[in-house]
Amino acid sequence: MSEKKSIFGEFSKGILAENPVLRLVLGTCPTLATTTSVSSAVGMGAAASVVLVCSNIAISALRKVIPEKVRIPAYIVIIASFVTIVQMLVKAFLPELDESLGVYLPLIVVNCIILGRAEAFAGKNPVLASAADGLGMGVGFTAALFAMGAVREILGAGSFLGMSIPFLAENPMLIFILPPGGFFVFGMLMAVVNRLAEKRGKPRAELRGCEACPMAATCTLEAHEKGKNKSEKQCASEEGTN
Repeated sequence: MSEKKSIFGEFSKGILAENPVLRLVLGTCPTLATTTSVSSAVGMGAAASVVLVCSNIAISALRKVIPEKVRIPAYIVIIASFVTIVQMLVKAFLPELDESLGVYLPLIVVNCIILGRAEAFAGKNPVLASAADGLGMGVGFTAALFAMGAVREILGAGSFLGMSIPFLAENPMLIFILPPGGFFVFGMLMAVVNRLAEKRGKPRAELRGCEACPMAATCTLEAHEKGKNKSEKQCASEEGTN
């Protein structure tokens, strides 16, 4: 019973408590770019969810085999493989969706939600829990995209799923399908989800730069300083040679 509760907990946390977009503030670029309509928003969410679940399962199953030194490159290769499969299927069966998503479909490879869950969860937990985590995060991501897409399409284009809405179709507020409108809707949804989370005793989501990313530990200031020192030494060596 406790195991079932644990699996359900891993699934449910991604929907509200740790929603990747509205709580962890990850994946904001595809969120803002693909939510001008409901169809493209749901398409992006579904594609990312499939990749998220499949990559979590594969990485969890191979977590004891993948060497520590090549952990991140191995994760990227696994994720890229699933992204390629999804992209080929979308191109073959949903060409209109592929056209509407454009470059953001292949860019799922570097989506920080997927790589972040691989590093923070799948690489450290069993397959079933990792699958539940990936599915929950995927559902939460898709729900956030759907909410943004619905608001922006209804108010900005006067339609829903391509069907015109009386009055709104004649007087659309075009600002909502432009970048400023996207940021406004994003902020409003974050405020609503923050309020709901506070009622459940959860802390507010805050914009803290790279600190919010699960991959932050692999991108430390120390590594940056080492790279900087190395570059300075290389420049000094070249100047001495000249």
